[in-house]
Amino acid sequence: MNFTFDTVANLIFETGAANRLGDIIKNRMQRPCIVTDKGVIGAGLIGDALASLKKAGLDYFLFDGVEADPPAKVVRNAVTAAKDHGSDGVIGFGGGSSMDTAKVIAVLLNSAQSLDEIYGTNMVRGDRAPLVLLPTTAGTGSEVTNISIITSDDDLKMGIVAPQLYADVAILDAALTLSMPRHVTSATGIDAMVHAIEAFTNKLYKNPISDALATKALALLSRNIQHACDEPGDTKAREAMLLGALLAGQAFSNSPCAAVHAMAYPLGVHFHVPHGLANSLMLAPVLRHNMPVAERLYAELGPVIGTAQNANAFLEKMLSICAATGVTNRLSDVGVSHNVLPKLAEDAIKVERLMKCNPREVTYDDALRLYTEVL
Repeated sequence: MNFTFDTVANLIFETGAANRLGDIIKNRMQRPCIVTDKGVIGAGLIGDALASLKKAGLDYFLFDGVEADPPAKVVRNAVTAAKDHGSDGVIGFGGGSSMDTAKVIAVLLNSAQSLDEIYGTNMVRGDRAPLVLLPTTAGTGSEVTNISIITSDDDLKMGIVAPQLYADVAILDAALTLSMPRHVTSATGIDAMVHAIEAFTNKLYKNPISDALATKALALLSRNIQHACDEPGDTKAREAMLLGALLAGQAFSNSPCAAVHAMAYPLGVHFHVPHGLANSLMLAPVLRHNMPVAERLYAELGPVIGTAQNANAFLEKMLSICAATGVTNRLSDVGVSHNVLPKLAEDAIKVERLMKCNPREVTYDDALRLYTEVL
């Protein structure tokens, strides 16, 4: 058995750690670019961290213009702004979009490459600037992945995959997730569960380390997601969700996601459906599609989430977890109509980086059928 496994060099998992961000990073950068969005600013999540940077004597620049499914134009503007400030490092503070944007800024800050030149796998040349990531949601796992997803100028979700995208430090502070509303907690939590499931069933890169991380992640997430939704102020539940998302991120960074994600991407591009919700919508149809070839693996995951070692029991349990969190399960509920399904299917099968990892092939006709199932 041959495989490789990579992850972030340094992890700090500590509730309250964001409050001492300045001390943590002061030996890595002096003029950091802080990358976040206006939602994080409005929620008051970043104030103490910024105060710690100021106390440490760091001359930071705040870029708060990140948008969901980061558009290429916004990313380019952020890179330009960071260069104009003379930034010598980057801190991503927020959800997956902020962290993905921060990764690209760090890569391009001192590079002659353009954004368009780094799309794809291992297209990044040279070293990046110092990079520190702090997630404010428990879902994307972006703080420990070597992947950034950017919406291109022609409205396609483009992956940038390279070892340079691994951060120097990932700081996981559950206090930053306490104010997440229920719909964000549920959608991001289900996103993390999908990461674990798809890493465990990847037909090309599945390996023992990713399997161990994926199963531990799925156990933590499945046991805590409803409680985190019902009791948002429970720090222990929030810590469990954040750890689960972290472990799932480490798993799928080495054993990548597959058809659920590939089919979720067009929903984000064309209808601005939040990524976690898009994954939740496509989970059931893809699991059913994969059943003929992935039945044994799904059965193995049954006891992990508290049900029988049976593929159908696993599927039903996953559906009940999604339902208990209150997440929607119909495309029509998020504005998708029948006439756009062909375009969605066309875009989904173009995501070959992920589709090739799916346990069972997904053709255009399959994709169209799967979207139709949940319309």
